[in-house]
Amino acid sequence: MLNFTVGPVQSDEAVRMVGYEQVPYFRTAEFSEVMFENERLVKKMAGAGDGSRVVFITGSGTASMEASVMNAFDRTDKVLVVNGGSFGYRFVEMCALHGVPYTEIRLDPGQALKKDMLQPYENAGYTGFLVNVHETSTGVLYDMDMISAFCRRNRLFLVADAISSFLADPIDMERMGIGMMITGSQKALACPPGVSLIILSSEAVERVQGHKCGCMYLDLNLALKNGERGQTPFTPAVGILRQINVRLREIEAAGGAEKETAKIAALAADFRRKIRGLPLEIVSESLSNAVTPLHPVNVSAYDIFLTLKDEYEIWVCPNGGELAERIFRVGHIGALTEEDNSIIADALRDLQVRGLM
Repeated sequence: MLNFTVGPVQSDEAVRMVGYEQVPYFRTAEFSEVMFENERLVKKMAGAGDGSRVVFITGSGTASMEASVMNAFDRTDKVLVVNGGSFGYRFVEMCALHGVPYTEIRLDPGQALKKDMLQPYENAGYTGFLVNVHETSTGVLYDMDMISAFCRRNRLFLVADAISSFLADPIDMERMGIGMMITGSQKALACPPGVSLIILSSEAVERVQGHKCGCMYLDLNLALKNGERGQTPFTPAVGILRQINVRLREIEAAGGAEKETAKIAALAADFRRKIRGLPLEIVSESLSNAVTPLHPVNVSAYDIFLTLKDEYEIWVCPNGGELAERIFRVGHIGALTEEDNSIIADALRDLQVRGLM
């Protein structure tokens, strides 16, 4: 199968080889050194400032999204949440579940967040802002510089879900004033799923230390304390953390985060060029490098997903809910090449010739 989803994505041989090895015992100085290096490289690639920390959660990106809500906010806060799709709505659900007062900024599928949409919330007593840097369900990349300026003016604590955006789109935590940034092992890091990461600014570390979390497993204070010795509070996904280490060192050796982002951007541009003329509409007003969201003009998006999977051995991302029949997504992260783009573009053209698109 050729995998064009946005997670889990294809891993390269070096990452796969680590997955083949026996998983070592981890309460050792050797594993701690791996974790210290993971933290150092992630902070560098995220543009995190002095005093920042990284927490590694054995759990999906949703676990780190929830940990961020639980450890950064409580009933005394008043939070703005950008809801432009299923992942923005997930933040809404978490605030409701944990009793954090919130207001939704609701967007239509594919709609970008504009400056005038934030105007009603200026100087309105809000304390926090939750946003998915890239709303993966619809392919929208939000303007983080605009959001950053708004949060700085209004002194809001900014939590950014960059699960699909880290390494795919330019992100600089310190410059953008991001307090907490979330990512996951199975996206542009191109490792198996199972580990999510929270990068905390120095402000976030202080905020967490002054906050009582109502969950043992997702208590970031506990994670930060154990991280001081290069460990985690509970048994982590040791093998995946070792794979992350290999992948981070690969990226660093190849020129760092900027080079990786440029590579993904080039793959995205190449794919979008190769599908020109097909009866497919790109639905996002502001595209991420990570994925291209496509609306087939004449047929069901889910039928295209099934046909590519069953007849061409190509995975793309379907959608759920009301978007299932309208939008499918083609990812550009992981171990992909321009030759792979030609294969999927040819398959889509063949669908058109067969009258299936």
